[in-house]
Amino acid sequence: MTNLPESKILSTRHLNRVFDNTTATYKFYWLLSILELFVKQGKTRMNMWEISTHMVTNAWYPVNYFRLSFGKSDSLSDAIHALRNLRSKELPINIKRSDLIATLGKMEDDEEVRKALDFLKMNVPYRFLSPWFPKKKDFEVVELSQSFANNCLYKLEKVNGTLWIELNPKWSPYLQENYDILTAFTYWKLTNFLQARNPNVPNIPNKLVKQEERNSLSSQHKFWDTAINKGMEVRCLYTNKLLDIKGYDLDHFIPWSFVSHDLLWNLMPADSSINSSKSNKLPDLSLYLPKLAEAHQAALRINLEVGKQDKLLEDYLSLGHTPQDIAMMDREHLLDCFYQTFTPMNQIAQNMGFELWKY
Repeated sequence: MTNLPESKILSTRHLNRVFDNTTATYKFYWLLSILELFVKQGKTRMNMWEISTHMVTNAWYPVNYFRLSFGKSDSLSDAIHALRNLRSKELPINIKRSDLIATLGKMEDDEEVRKALDFLKMNVPYRFLSPWFPKKKDFEVVELSQSFANNCLYKLEKVNGTLWIELNPKWSPYLQENYDILTAFTYWKLTNFLQARNPNVPNIPNKLVKQEERNSLSSQHKFWDTAINKGMEVRCLYTNKLLDIKGYDLDHFIPWSFVSHDLLWNLMPADSSINSSKSNKLPDLSLYLPKLAEAHQAALRINLEVGKQDKLLEDYLSLGHTPQDIAMMDREHLLDCFYQTFTPMNQIAQNMGFELWKY
């Protein structure tokens, strides 16, 4: 996706250029928030606080939950970290999106919170319009926007110290009709921006929005249930508790918030008491990875013998070997296979700020 749909009455060349020479994330989240307020809430006029809180909400999970780097000079991620430090009880990392918007909305009169977000009104509203008004100073952009000069997207207006933006009516039908495309275009540009700053981090697109509901792990449960039914002793890696079919959870060994997938080789039955303490922390590889590798090999041998779930077993191909090869490996080669896969992931996650954990 390189260009936006054309309009019958407007030129989209300026809108196509809003992300040119971008050095921070604020323009992406600015447009996403304006589109959301307009299309989802019907607002054509919105104040700076409304837009700012939506920007924080849209960037909350990439920064706090998935721990993506926005770059050293990104003020939006700095503001989000500041908010977490200021109001950690009211703003937990895994707060629901709707609750986050509502909570931030109530903090409009909180001087410390407003100070953390003040930077947004200093630059973002003006610089986003720079393709329509190149080389113009902020006060000139405000003046020119009043008459929607050059068919700019919105005008800027300050009322009693509050900055407002009002959408250009000519753009309203286009934004409404092409909302999905504009959103996808913005996320695509944002993905490219973040991938350059997180070169070794997997699955960037799936880390831009936190899924409220995760995928079912029923097939993965069947894999381990088959092994248990065939007589394999499956123990929790961490507590060493013997597990039965109805008495275990599936744990993402490397946290889901880093890998963003449910591939079988990263999942292991665990005591249900572990999830709350381990959460999204990194297990000590020297303590737990050999046990993980050996348990997977034993369960894999049983499932291959039974001859079921061939499609699921293909997950192991991402370790660089066929399921049959892994099942036949001696211990040295088995551990080497797992360490080669898990060690780089573990190190990158540590670099991103994921904490180490052991039971």
